[in-house]
Amino acid sequence: MSSEHALAARQKIRQEAAAIGIDEAFISRLVDEFYDRVRLHPHLGPVFNGAVEDWPEHLAKLKQFWESVALNAGVYSGRPMQAHLKVRTIEAAHFGEWLYMFEQTLRDIAPGEAAVEYFMIRASRIGESLKLGLFFRPDNATH
Repeated sequence: MSSEHALAARQKIRQEAAAIGIDEAFISRLVDEFYDRVRLHPHLGPVFNGAVEDWPEHLAKLKQFWESVALNAGVYSGRPMQAHLKVRTIEAAHFGEWLYMFEQTLRDIAPGEAAVEYFMIRASRIGESLKLGLFFRPDNATH
């Protein structure tokens, strides 16, 4: 893909997101609000609080992640699967709780239903991918 074409594609995604109220400011608010809630959650809080040493740094990284996911910003360069593999307290059930809380946060603060759907499609895909990567290990399966 040429750099001109990539830039045009990125601009189109940003314009479509902006039309439904999604921009860097909304993403920042979403990440802050959602992880404030997560940190207090009876099941998710201990997992996140036990794994995250520097919350301001982690939140900044999460904002870059979601800007890259939602706006194709290209500002995130981490490796989410490797980071999650290090957290031994994650259980498969946590993903459903995380997704439910994410949707509730969106419903509370998103500018409209289109923004909720836009994020939930992506969050569902990401959650499923992480869950499969963490808990479905064909090499450990019994035959």
